[in-house]
Amino acid sequence: MDAMKIMTEGMVKADQPKFNIGDTVRVSVRIKEGERERIQAFEGTVIAKRHGGVAETFTVRRTAYGVGVERVFPVNSPFVEKIEVIRYGRVRRAKLYYLRDRVGKAAKVKEQLR
Repeated sequence: MDAMKIMTEGMVKADQPKFNIGDTVRVSVRIKEGERERIQAFEGTVIAKRHGGVAETFTVRRTAYGVGVERVFPVNSPFVEKIEVIRYGRVRRAKLYYLRDRVGKAAKVKEQLR
């Protein structure tokens, strides 16, 4: 058990911004390539949030070169450097899995003006 770290309530990140399903976010992820480390940005629409508390994850979807790409990020992961909210979306669903079947303008989420 010593080698494997167990997350406790004290390890929860407090500085994360509030974002919801439908928001467009830019997630900065730390990537290790051999000995080097770099930060890569992944920008897309949040289509799902799961669990809550320590084990909370969220799924971000974007279209790259005509192909839909989805990534699941743990909110409290040390590899997630920061999360920036680009725009707020107005949706009426808890999960936006229907966006997987939509193409072009039909896959857009309306913006919520704040």
